[in-house]
Amino acid sequence: MSNPYQASPPPPPPPFTPGTPQRRGGNKFVTFLVVALVVGGAYGASKVLGADNGKSSTSTSASSASPSAKATAKDPGSPESSSDTSSAWKVGDCGGPDASKGADAYKRTGCSDSGASFKAIDIKEASILPGSIQCPAGTDVMIEVSISYNGGKSSGIPTNTVCGRNLSNDHPGDAGAGGGQLVKGDCVTSQAKEVPCSGSGAQKVLGLVKTKEECPSGTTDPIRLTIAVGRPYDVICTDG
Repeated sequence: MSNPYQASPPPPPPPFTPGTPQRRGGNKFVTFLVVALVVGGAYGASKVLGADNGKSSTSTSASSASPSAKATAKDPGSPESSSDTSSAWKVGDCGGPDASKGADAYKRTGCSDSGASFKAIDIKEASILPGSIQCPAGTDVMIEVSISYNGGKSSGIPTNTVCGRNLSNDHPGDAGAGGGQLVKGDCVTSQAKEVPCSGSGAQKVLGLVKTKEECPSGTTDPIRLTIAVGRPYDVICTDG
């Protein structure tokens, strides 16, 4: 007789079938792995494309840099202003007003163009000290050329100073005419303001030196100027 308290043995496990996954969640793991690979590939591609876009932006910005200039004070010894289409100015080039860039802007033009107003007689290296730039005698206008970025919205980096002579017969830069940089042979008032030598009270400039002791003979009224960094002289020697 069988024992009513004896437990029945557990049923045997199902037979193993080749090719049937034995680990639960195996499909989920494969799916997760595929998704991870796709996401990783997309992230890597975005980084590469982002880097390429950054390079393109930088290149575009650099290629959009255009020479221009910021207006400066119109006084003897200081460049005026220019807005130019090329920083490669050379002696013999001509230029004229550029109304599209402002009332005091200039650009290079052909010497036979109707808009040409001056010819470059010398090209000087740029300087952050305008007074240190000395153009040759006969210079009627000084043009500071600089390279500006962002479409010319910034002040720009100075590259050259163009010493120009008017194409017309008007030459304020000639000695004694009352304009341009102050040179020997010009005239000034007792307050050191340049004026035409034909005017009343004009004193002839006999020399531009650092000290009164350096003034040439004939000097009766040396005018000592306030110190200006970069200016090559501090005393105007006049005949009073």
